[in-house]
Amino acid sequence: MLPSRTFDLLDRFRNQFSDNCAFAAKRNGEWLTYTGAEYNEISHQLCYGLISLGLKKGDKIITITNNRPEWNFMDMGMSMAGLVHVPVYTSLTDDEYSYIFNHSDAKMIMVSDKKFSDRLKPVCDKLKNEVHFYSFDKIDNIKNWLDIVNIGKEAGEEIRTEAEKVKSQITTEDLASIIYTSGTTGVAKGVMLSHKNLVQNFLAASEVFNLKTGDRFLSILPLCHVGGRLGNYQTQYSGASIYYAENMGTIAINLKEIKATGFDAVPRVLEKIYDNVLAKGRALKGFKKKMFFWAVKLGLKYQPFGINGAWYYFKLGIADKMIFSKWREALGGQARIVGCGGASLQPRLERIFWASGLKILNMYGLTETSPIITINRQHKDLCMLGSVGALIDGVELKIAEDGEILCRGHNVMMGYYKDDELSREAFDSEGWFKTGDVGRLEQDKFLMVTDRKKEIFKLSSGKFIAPQILENKLKESVFIDQAMVFGEHQKFASAILVPDFAYLKNYSKEHGIADNNDGESMVKNMDIVKAISDEVKRINRSLAEHERIMKPQLVHDIWSPTTGELSASLKLKRKSVEEKYRQRIESVYQK
Repeated sequence: MLPSRTFDLLDRFRNQFSDNCAFAAKRNGEWLTYTGAEYNEISHQLCYGLISLGLKKGDKIITITNNRPEWNFMDMGMSMAGLVHVPVYTSLTDDEYSYIFNHSDAKMIMVSDKKFSDRLKPVCDKLKNEVHFYSFDKIDNIKNWLDIVNIGKEAGEEIRTEAEKVKSQITTEDLASIIYTSGTTGVAKGVMLSHKNLVQNFLAASEVFNLKTGDRFLSILPLCHVGGRLGNYQTQYSGASIYYAENMGTIAINLKEIKATGFDAVPRVLEKIYDNVLAKGRALKGFKKKMFFWAVKLGLKYQPFGINGAWYYFKLGIADKMIFSKWREALGGQARIVGCGGASLQPRLERIFWASGLKILNMYGLTETSPIITINRQHKDLCMLGSVGALIDGVELKIAEDGEILCRGHNVMMGYYKDDELSREAFDSEGWFKTGDVGRLEQDKFLMVTDRKKEIFKLSSGKFIAPQILENKLKESVFIDQAMVFGEHQKFASAILVPDFAYLKNYSKEHGIADNNDGESMVKNMDIVKAISDEVKRINRSLAEHERIMKPQLVHDIWSPTTGELSASLKLKRKSVEEKYRQRIESVYQK
């Protein structure tokens, strides 16, 4: 029987995967594992404990934590008790946390460790209503999540009967989670997702990924991110084991340790993996270096399913034996599939990873769509590299007259929490959800997303600029790590560029460029400035005249969620970048 509510996954574990490793996380240098039976038992104990504490159906619980097995125990425990899970990013400001704590009406806040306890307990203490405050790690004078488990262990028959009664009354239409996502005004919106939204989406995803028991999936995306949560659920449904990456810097190490067969990613993660691979290639000498870049050039022309002809695949076999097999070995030797979404993926990365034997299943969706609307499959009829794939079952899509992508189906949210007006504005008169993205359909089924509707801008000439497309073009260069295109109402488009400083260090050595020990000196060095300027001119030759980037501005800052230029899911925060470099941007257009 297919699950209809998120916690129905526990029955599946009990019946089919009881002895399997469900989750694993690093503790003191060792992987600590939990079986399906332990997952089921602890989750039920938490359910009983939460009910014993007086929490009622519809109450909200916030979690702020790194990825860890305990997140799942809390998620399922509160779900069975009819409680609403509000997972929140670990990278917000105190003001943003305070807003979400108040707006969500949270009755409990669960944090990961002492750092967040020290920071957020004072914020919690200032709230109008009393809130239970707990942590996953053991911290002096802070209640621990195991306290709730222990209460659940001691719960009597009355509590257990009450829990079964609550579970039986939860329907597919009930609110399961609120996920806060930043709006254009900077005020977070609470996206309400039902059990049906989440379950139908992970069932569709499980058919696409087709994971099996024995597969090991490295979870990288934050579990508070709807894409990370989707991967988490669909992997559980498949009976595969989930290992949680220690942090963004240990991904390659963790992949190799567990010999992962798959992982999830946003484009930025794949960009960094590819950049690291290329850096190793550049360090080679002679014939090895020549063969490496011959394989890269071949891989960038890759097409799946025999489209390129026998001679191409013969050469690819040689490239695989000599080069690409070593790429896979660096990732543990077993990785074959990656779920990717959340931002625009460079088509060249998709092609070369497929060529190397690692299938990137590029997908498209939003928090409001649970998230998948479209996804590329592993078979010819429903796969087109360069697109974000075809529709999942039960979902409809159409392109509005102005190019906006519209969607409706079982994946579309219930609405925004406490904001009826904004909820109404999110839909057109026929009930289609307005994604805010612009795109087109190829072959009447493959979606091509061109940009955010609100990010497309017009030059003074009346020509439109889609910045994401140009930014991806620029980032294809080995010289450029990050880019933001600007120029609304101006005569031409320009860009803020963050160079790839690791590459520039090697470039400086190879070309005898001295005095480049740090990023600030690099972006001021005239030889480097000229090299990047020539690179932009080369890229410009492939663009329409009005799209060409003039007077690019080099900056030495490293963009990250911590410094504010990227979101927690590593998307470009355009307004933040524009504000940070306002004077540089204005100087571009001064006569």
